[in-house]
Amino acid sequence: MTATVTATAFDVAPGARSSVLAGEAAAACAGPDTTWHVLWSHSHCERMVCDQLSAKGFHPFLPQIEVWSVRAGRRRLIDAPMFPGYLFLNDALDKGGYIEVCKARGLARILGEGWDRLAVVPEPEIAAIRRLAASRVPAFAHPYLREGRRVRIVSGPLANVEGILVRARPEKGLLVLSVHLLQRSVAVEVDGAQVVPA
Repeated sequence: MTATVTATAFDVAPGARSSVLAGEAAAACAGPDTTWHVLWSHSHCERMVCDQLSAKGFHPFLPQIEVWSVRAGRRRLIDAPMFPGYLFLNDALDKGGYIEVCKARGLARILGEGWDRLAVVPEPEIAAIRRLAASRVPAFAHPYLREGRRVRIVSGPLANVEGILVRARPEKGLLVLSVHLLQRSVAVEVDGAQVVPA
């Protein structure tokens, strides 16, 4: 199955590895009463927004995957956002915090209807994405899936991660993790013996 990262010109590498950028440790330290918000950035500005917010003391999370890029006639692996144009923020935002976040250069907007009605990503979806990013298991963009056979991985670096199983071969399958608010998905190849119905 061939997939490309949407909204970018990069082809996904067969052996792509996922990684995570600034904010992973900070997001892990954020309080339990904070929620996950989605920040929509201008094209190719995700890293710049993440760095600015980290410098201001916020807790951004920018999951990335390695993809192949051709520049000046040479192919090489580069880091690209797992969800192009989006990053996540784990902070409780009052009006002052909302305004400070909106001042970040390269930020288009925070998803939601206003500073007091921001869209929230459920913790289990973010936890699965964070676990995938931290595991450095090869991952790639996948068309968005909302319905399907939900499974849970029982062993390995992604133990207890839930997603939708797409069978590619009898012994291997694709586990698709989705962020429903963004209607975007990412997939990782898993061993069929590691999954059980959720």
